[in-house]
Amino acid sequence: MSLAVDDLRVYYRTLRGDVKALDGVSFQVADREIMGLAGESGCGKTTLGKSLIRLDGRMRLVGGAVQLDGVGLPIGNDRAMNAFRFREVSIVPQYAMSALNPIRKIGRMISELLDSRGVSYEKTLPELRRRLGLVGLDEGVLDMYPIELSGGMKQRVVMVLSTLLDPSLLIADELTSALDVSSQRAVSEMLVEFRDRGFVKSVIVITHDLAILYQIADTILVMYAGKLAEKASAETIVHSPRHPYTRLLLSSLPEVGVTYSEKRLNGIPGRPPSLLHPPTGCRFRDRCPLATQKCLEEPPFVELEPNHQVACWHA
Repeated sequence: MSLAVDDLRVYYRTLRGDVKALDGVSFQVADREIMGLAGESGCGKTTLGKSLIRLDGRMRLVGGAVQLDGVGLPIGNDRAMNAFRFREVSIVPQYAMSALNPIRKIGRMISELLDSRGVSYEKTLPELRRRLGLVGLDEGVLDMYPIELSGGMKQRVVMVLSTLLDPSLLIADELTSALDVSSQRAVSEMLVEFRDRGFVKSVIVITHDLAILYQIADTILVMYAGKLAEKASAETIVHSPRHPYTRLLLSSLPEVGVTYSEKRLNGIPGRPPSLLHPPTGCRFRDRCPLATQKCLEEPPFVELEPNHQVACWHA
């Protein structure tokens, strides 16, 4: 088992109190698995990704544990996590195209990152050139500034940079959100190729785009309001979802070939609850068409069928 997350609770400190962005999250990601992480904005997807590499100083680890390849990650200790970043766990951050230093050439940025990890840039250069070639870039980009690259080129540079030390786990946060459709497909396919070539052992892909996840993910984990709703194979989530939220999320997506001047596109009524003071019981109950008095109790995240877990009393 590559990644094991057990009862992870991560809150954000604010002047009005703690925002319970992750509130008791447990799941596993197997070796060579690409797991998609989906849900509405504010459901905790990005917080979960960040918490596994400890990038945000506002975060407070309240409880839980994370193991990667059988070794506990010190996610509550920013300094201790330095030994694991990029070598064991790496991230393609949200807005990755803005993550590159605009006043540093690409080669110098990579050299500085490798130096901070005690790795020789000169010895790594042949492999760096090879990986740039795999994503359709020549070594000339190493002598260019980020402003000289297109959006898709920057995204590919960040992917190469994030996987250059062959991390066990790669977290890709909104990898394709700022790209055109053709670039989205190319970058998504590169992610799968990186896994297949052994540059990374397993991947968590965070995105709103369920169509992308259906194409590249082995499994999909759906989140709602800081909790897990459903996890199953991509095929099962798209064609046989059991959680009411997953069903409504899928039904709110536009269909190819349908003209919505003739047919109304249905959204999900209501809005997610405030995570400053989240409700007891099922957090989806105020928006759920199946809600009953039983939903005042919090449903467990249980396995209904092999490799299909759901948190719903009526699943």
